[in-house]
Amino acid sequence: MITVNDLTGGYSGGEVLKGVSFAVGKGELFGILGPNGSGKTTLLKMISGALSTKIGGITLDGQPLDAYTPKQLARLMAVLPQHADQAFPYTVKETVSLGRYAHQKGWLHSWTKDDEFIVQRVMSQTGITHLQGKSIVELSGGEKQRVFLAQALAQQPKILLLDEPTNHLDLSFQKELLDLLKKWTVEEELTVVSIFHDLNLASLYCDRLLLMENGQIVIVDTPMEVLKEERIRKVYKTEVKNHPHPEIAKPQLLLLPEVGDGEKQNIKIDSELLDMGSDRIVLKSPIPLRTMSSGITGAGIGWHRSFVNRVVPADYDCSDHKAEMAEYLQENGFLPSETVGMMTAVPSETAACELFEADEFSIFVLVSAGNTSRELPRNINTWLFINGKISEEAFIQSSMTAAEAKVSVLQEVDGSHSGKAGTSPGISTDSICIAATQQGELISYAGTATPLGKLISEGIYTCTREAILKYRAAQSAMKY
Repeated sequence: MITVNDLTGGYSGGEVLKGVSFAVGKGELFGILGPNGSGKTTLLKMISGALSTKIGGITLDGQPLDAYTPKQLARLMAVLPQHADQAFPYTVKETVSLGRYAHQKGWLHSWTKDDEFIVQRVMSQTGITHLQGKSIVELSGGEKQRVFLAQALAQQPKILLLDEPTNHLDLSFQKELLDLLKKWTVEEELTVVSIFHDLNLASLYCDRLLLMENGQIVIVDTPMEVLKEERIRKVYKTEVKNHPHPEIAKPQLLLLPEVGDGEKQNIKIDSELLDMGSDRIVLKSPIPLRTMSSGITGAGIGWHRSFVNRVVPADYDCSDHKAEMAEYLQENGFLPSETVGMMTAVPSETAACELFEADEFSIFVLVSAGNTSRELPRNINTWLFINGKISEEAFIQSSMTAAEAKVSVLQEVDGSHSGKAGTSPGISTDSICIAATQQGELISYAGTATPLGKLISEGIYTCTREAILKYRAAQSAMKY
């Protein structure tokens, strides 16, 4: 649909683009990225014909750009610039209707039923029907943006060029607009080329991305390939972290703000922060900790400050334990959004905790263990606090290392070393939370052969074994 070949040129002051070549297919949503001054708007103007090229050529729908008359080009392509303006106080409907000019015929340019239908349809699709009688000068920036988009769509183009289409739009209209454009690329085979400053929106909606720097192409590829952490850091000269979207296979980039000296705290998670009560065990951190958890609240990966192991009756039964747990936390002064919450029927006094230290880091482990015989469902809740900065890979390895250490204890205390599946009947309700202070030098690995892994193995083994023996001793004492 669009072919750009060795494009070089710019303004009278000098060349902006240098040897730019790429192609955009029919029905593709194609995003152009790059820092300010990289040549994005200049490129869009050249594709639209508003700016002449010095070297190279542009082909639209199989024909050279300069082979089209202005009216032919208007039927083929619509343009929404970054700062659309209206010189006359037309109504919204009149402004949108200007988009039908290229399709009108004859000296009188008579208005047809088709013209009216299309104008009403695009106003409805862009959410401005209720504004059609208002003067455009009375509208907000976001409302004007939608009016000019409707005007461009009224042209019924095969190609739509957009310069920052979500500019001035609030969150809901950004989504509605891009959902609409994406739908049209699929259903109407509309080809959309758009400049984006928001890299995350571009990643969510674009089929491919073009990244520019200093008037040249850095890469043209899928969002997954273009939005590499190191590449974006180099081109935009800012610290970012690449993180996958939680629902779809698209990368998202997170800015990393510089932390001032006044915001840095060197802390150690240990028993000094622990509050052991009869109905719950609580640890409150002075800073948010990076967590990976299977708790009732705070499950998944996040940042949390409070950790609650709630003791409930053995016959506890609730149709919605997540909602009930959140209500319990709120009633007791904890914010569910900041809390990893677990439940157990194991008395809190049988829990075991200890600080384990190495040269560069330390860990604090707390384990609550009950019903550990093979005849009853098991309930082992494990907290592993790492006083150090660990990678995402190390988070996963920490969980694996902890699980291996726990299994070793269970095999030992049950007198079973078979390792065969099915040797522990019943339903395990075990939960684990791994939390790191994310301070100090990065620790990349936590497998069993690494220094951190060895300390985790020791800590989980020691505390799990102690918790099981304490629980069994308490159970035996209750029988006599």
